[in-house]
Amino acid sequence: MSDNSHRVDSASEGAVSEAIVQVDGCVAEIGLAGGPLNLVTRALLRSLNRAIDALEARPDLRCVIVHGGSARAFCAGSDIREFADIFADASEKKILFEDMVLRRLARLPVPTIAAIDGPALGGGLELALACDLRVCRADVTLGLTESRLGGLAGNGSLRLTRLVGPARAKELLFTGATIVAEQALSWGLVNRIAQKGSALAAARELAREICARGPLSNRFAKQLVDAAQDQPLDAALSLSTVVQQKIFDSRDLHEGVDAFFAKREPEFLGR
Repeated sequence: MSDNSHRVDSASEGAVSEAIVQVDGCVAEIGLAGGPLNLVTRALLRSLNRAIDALEARPDLRCVIVHGGSARAFCAGSDIREFADIFADASEKKILFEDMVLRRLARLPVPTIAAIDGPALGGGLELALACDLRVCRADVTLGLTESRLGGLAGNGSLRLTRLVGPARAKELLFTGATIVAEQALSWGLVNRIAQKGSALAAARELAREICARGPLSNRFAKQLVDAAQDQPLDAALSLSTVVQQKIFDSRDLHEGVDAFFAKREPEFLGR
């Protein structure tokens, strides 16, 4: 990743938590740099929010990867040292802002991939769950472990349930247990396991595959899959009719058809 990069950072208690944004062609990466465990602090959330600002309006992007940088963990959850300052005002100082940032990540218009090369625990797994796809290194552990401290994964409880079903979600939430990547794959919590090399390398390979497909098709596919979960069936079907017409009106579809008959790779322009 070398096309361009910038740091979006803020200071917290003398330390720096930042999201390092790098763009190479049609793929952007958000690398977390929040210390050895990438703890979720207010500073890191502000930084991530600014990173999303930098990416969400870019029409040239076709995929975004979120990864843990050089830290030992993808993200080990909230920095509980901040809790003493927010007990009475948690909604104002943490909950609402954190939920907004995760919703903004989930609503990026292009496919997003969490590349998980270290533990994703608590708020760290919630961050990964806000991405469309998850690629894990083979030995990684995952869990919503908040109940061990008497806490609760709010948005993570909902996103986890949609992926693995209520019984498995309740088991993980009630016990605060962690599971390994292989079990997470069998449950549908992750999409791929990197058996060799890093999850980031495997995520980059998946991103290249995504970028080779129709960018309009992928953006609309994301809208429809989300609508299938969020909207009544009739409303989602109405949306599918609208976006299908946009696909047939696009130059990309004609390019794809021409390339098929010419036995060449299509050159999609996203319009």
